[in-house]
Amino acid sequence: MREAVLQAAGLMAAAARTAPKAGGKDHLEIVVVAEPDDLARIAAAMRDYAPQSTNEAFWLRDAANIAAAQALVLIGLGKSAAAGYDCGACGFATCAAFTKARAVTDKPMGYTGPHCAMRMMDIGVALSSAAKTASLLSIDNRVQQRVGAAARALGYIDAGLAMGIPVGVYGKSIFYDRAAVKH
Repeated sequence: MREAVLQAAGLMAAAARTAPKAGGKDHLEIVVVAEPDDLARIAAAMRDYAPQSTNEAFWLRDAANIAAAQALVLIGLGKSAAAGYDCGACGFATCAAFTKARAVTDKPMGYTGPHCAMRMMDIGVALSSAAKTASLLSIDNRVQQRVGAAARALGYIDAGLAMGIPVGVYGKSIFYDRAAVKH
């Protein structure tokens, strides 16, 4: 089954890369993590961070998913340039105003920001394309935010923000009907 999961992860990465993007400009970073030691390292970072979060139970639940995953597809937003649409969704009247006034912040176990709304949609479409590819291949998967933050903090992906899709083949998907420990 491992070989099937690795092939699927590669096809998911291809689906994310070829997903439509605003203005046809690709600012995505895509990484496949498949070594068990790397997955264990990411899961451990999530468990270690959990007590610092107001959502500790969810960090622990998601860490268990990553520890049991057979691979992980990371999709992140690299250079977050404004798309040039002057849509105003970022809170500025023009992309030039956003670019000029943008003061980038960085949360160590989170993301940088702010980002262009169109670029945020790019990552959403890419994640959806990758997850749909896994689904078509009957590979268990789930888009997760916390794993992206942990993988980014550990340097597995060079992106301002990232999300991950853990994948595997199981008798019943481990990524749904998950219980979060209540404190």
